[in-house]
Amino acid sequence: MGGGQWQVLRLVRGLAARGDKPMLLARKDGELLRRARGEGLPADEFRLAGWPKTDLVHAHDGRSHAVAAAYRRAPLVVARRVAYPIRTGLFSRLKYRRADRYIAVSRYVAGMLVGSGVPAEKIHVVYDGVPLLPPTERRDRVIAPANKAVAGYHRSNDLERDLATASVFVYISESEGLGSAILLAMSAGVPVVASNVGGIPEIVTNGRDGMLVENERNLIAAAVDQILANPVFYGTNARQKIVDRFQESRMVDETLSVYRELLGHV
Repeated sequence: MGGGQWQVLRLVRGLAARGDKPMLLARKDGELLRRARGEGLPADEFRLAGWPKTDLVHAHDGRSHAVAAAYRRAPLVVARRVAYPIRTGLFSRLKYRRADRYIAVSRYVAGMLVGSGVPAEKIHVVYDGVPLLPPTERRDRVIAPANKAVAGYHRSNDLERDLATASVFVYISESEGLGSAILLAMSAGVPVVASNVGGIPEIVTNGRDGMLVENERNLIAAAVDQILANPVFYGTNARQKIVDRFQESRMVDETLSVYRELLGHV
């Protein structure tokens, strides 16, 4: 389950709780489908044919976007989370022309879409949303996600569990659309040392709720030390930012607004 899959699960959960009737189509035997079914959410195996009749299709990855664009029978919304330009091949250009709206995960990603030729009026920015986790116990533990690990810090394969006893979360990346794991850490009151790339500066305010750094080991270590000198200040501000701007209910509400705006024009 990557950040995108978690957002899909939270979106479907939120839509169902509001009385809407979503249907999640996900890959057979995948973790997303297993978790959705485990929660009793409406979910089925992704197929190339036999899609249920819907008022709208929201594609969350390249494969579903391609299929929906080729066989579309309803207005199409496409989620865009990655921080690189659209491919320039003929099939890619045709695929992107057939979407009615785009939901970009950050202003940075929205800019990439515009730079690739997508009309700005088709793009809406909807930031990721996360649950509000219990506050950390602060044991001066520095953690990093296992797939973005930095030498010398604890490699986390279970972020929610490890955040409970962390004081700093280190998130180093060469390219990032947003970084929903950063938001999850902040929700637990764990300040973040993160790369100053992509959409990350839209969620981390340098020197207030975390530190933005270049990807150099000495700069990362200095930023970690700065936070450890005053973790309560940074952590309190980080958690408050989630309360104010990045809770999952807000993500669901803003996504619904995109659906309603589109359906009101078709």
